[in-house]
Amino acid sequence: MKNGITRREGLGLAGAAIGMAAAPALAVPRGPSFVSKIDFKDPKWNRDTFARLDGDLDFGKEKCGWIKGTAYGVRENERIRPLFKVEGFSFTRLKKLEDGSYRKLLREIVFYRDVTTGEILKSWKNPYTGEEVAVVPIANDPFNFTISEFAPEPPSYGGLNKDKPPRRPFLLDWSEDGEGNIILNTAIDLYYPNALNPEKWVRESSGYMNRVSEYFSYYMKRSDVANPKLTHIPHVGSWTRITPWLPWMLMGQAPGHMSYACSYGSEPHGEKGLSPDIVAAARAMDEKWLHAPTEDYGPSLSSLENYARFQKPAPVPPGWTPPQPPAAPKPPRS
Repeated sequence: MKNGITRREGLGLAGAAIGMAAAPALAVPRGPSFVSKIDFKDPKWNRDTFARLDGDLDFGKEKCGWIKGTAYGVRENERIRPLFKVEGFSFTRLKKLEDGSYRKLLREIVFYRDVTTGEILKSWKNPYTGEEVAVVPIANDPFNFTISEFAPEPPSYGGLNKDKPPRRPFLLDWSEDGEGNIILNTAIDLYYPNALNPEKWVRESSGYMNRVSEYFSYYMKRSDVANPKLTHIPHVGSWTRITPWLPWMLMGQAPGHMSYACSYGSEPHGEKGLSPDIVAAARAMDEKWLHAPTEDYGPSLSSLENYARFQKPAPVPPGWTPPQPPAAPKPPRS
């Protein structure tokens, strides 16, 4: 793990928070109060500035985040190919804790679009297998975590990830471009037991272990960061994610992986600033997706653990084997 910030901690989306057994007691907020004087080496400034990026320190407000991009398939001996578009959003609420930390309450949903038509996918023809499969959107409720002056622990994924690094100050990778902008880079590299045991989830599971890496870059105005009246810092950014095949693709332990390349940012107009068809699709599932949680509950799980909870293993046809990449090309004759 590097800076220990995942997609959901970075986007409010994107990428991960800690599944908690019990949440800290929430304090009654007395109004916005935060460190605005820029100091990259101050853990409290890092805490407050990251909270202003990831949420809104006007505790009565929700912060809306969006994400758009493309998911690619990566296999040996062939060019990388775009598989589908990615688009979604999240709503976040912050609550102040007694020790000065902030509890982030997050609900997120992400849909997949046809790479050519842009239509939201309900089914998808897997080009690696030729099989039509049902598409399962990302729908995480909740994905809560604490932003404090100490670096967060890696996401627990319901207790599957047991990595416990030493406690250290919350100091992120900030830089300036000389043009009045501040850049924040975060990264996390995880390797932990897969919630989808391949003995049960033969066609959905990539194996006994799950390897995921996520990389974020945030871009914001320096003047916004230094503004003591600005409780949320507007920003845009880029998100890259490397992950196993999605379980609903039914690739089993086929060689290869997914690579996401996306943009993200905060949406000041909330629901009105999002794509109407995405909003309609979320509302058709449940109105709750258009709002942040108001209470701190859990567990906080990623889409993989939620897949294991709410989906069923696909039937395994006789003689089925995971698809294999093309054979290596023969070297040219000398």
